[in-house]
Amino acid sequence: MLFLLVPAGLATVIGLIALWPSAEQTAAQQAAESFYPPGTTYPVGTVASVEARDCGESAPGQPLPCALQAVVVVSEGEGAGDYVQVELPPEVADLGIEAGDELVLSRDPGIDAGGPTYQFQDFARGTPIVVLALIFAIVVGLVARLRGLASLLGLGFAFFVLLKFMLPALLADQSPILVSLVGSAAIMFVVLYLAHGFTARTTTALVGTLFGLTLVAVMGAVAVAVARLTGFSSDETIQLLQFDPTLDFTGLVLAGIVVAGLGVLNDVTITQASAIWQLSEASPQMGWRELYSRGMAVGRDHIASTVYTIVFAYAGAALPLLLLFELYQRPAWTVLTGEALGTEVIRTLVGAIALVLAVPVTTAVGALLAAASTSAVPTAPVPGSGPDVGAAAARARRAGPRTGARAAGPRAAGRPPREDGLR
Repeated sequence: MLFLLVPAGLATVIGLIALWPSAEQTAAQQAAESFYPPGTTYPVGTVASVEARDCGESAPGQPLPCALQAVVVVSEGEGAGDYVQVELPPEVADLGIEAGDELVLSRDPGIDAGGPTYQFQDFARGTPIVVLALIFAIVVGLVARLRGLASLLGLGFAFFVLLKFMLPALLADQSPILVSLVGSAAIMFVVLYLAHGFTARTTTALVGTLFGLTLVAVMGAVAVAVARLTGFSSDETIQLLQFDPTLDFTGLVLAGIVVAGLGVLNDVTITQASAIWQLSEASPQMGWRELYSRGMAVGRDHIASTVYTIVFAYAGAALPLLLLFELYQRPAWTVLTGEALGTEVIRTLVGAIALVLAVPVTTAVGALLAAASTSAVPTAPVPGSGPDVGAAAARARRAGPRTGARAAGPRAAGRPPREDGLR
């Protein structure tokens, strides 16, 4: 295990050092800054009053969608305490805005216009998100205890790597495949050992996860090249193209495939490693072949459930896109192989193949390690066997032969001798 993981760990550290982005702004970041007026901030404000505008009618009996005029009290920033009037679009007005609701505004300092101007930006969702996060942390701590809390720390580290290394490095035109592999490996090294401890079980899961990530990267590179994916499958990529046309959008697709497979691979490998060790602890006499066979029985069930979990998770996230395809009335095969849906199909299939192949690899490594660790543990001598038998025989010889029913005892007199000569 050390021969496998020490070089992988060193390569990950070297990759982090070599690919870590500099503090200088990239071309995309500079272009994004010019997208909004300089000095734009996003304060939170509280709705003081709401007034509906005259909607009018586009045709007799067909009213126009109504917008709202809201008076908002700015709660923070330079304009804190100011009363400002903002217009709420119809899709927001339909959600029922009332006095006391919190909104996120965009504030243009208006250096050239003679004063600041405000516009509606979004709803303030800080309170529900914080409440849900606290409930999540409490539930994880109560059920999983210290291990669950350690996993939350690992999750924080994962976000640190994603926000401080992977995203800036991708914007700095570093190799997407190298950035995604190095970042994912760094996350797995820390997260797995932090949440599950420095054990052979965790090391088994880490080996399986790194194998799966490598497989995802190789198969993903081949699939993206053969399928000729351009990466322009969403509005977000079109906007990125406007900010920085030099970005490797095909490489971004590949990086997304690697990151998408990270969580599922971790789930499968740690479950398989845990199942193998539980089997070994419950029945230490099992050899590695039987451990592998029984572990694969668990793994097949896990594979079956995880594969359709991935598909359903994507279908739920892409439901508006699927509805648009339903309205277009295009042939199903054309929709499935198009750029937008085809990218997700390839991402799902590559991740699923790596997941399936990571199960037997993790199970085999775990079975070998568990069987070896069990056989290496010294066992205490069982009474009546080994040296105890020789000592008993020596004492019997020194005592001499005992004959007769009285010597043998009334209950043993009529009992036939055992094959080993002991009564």
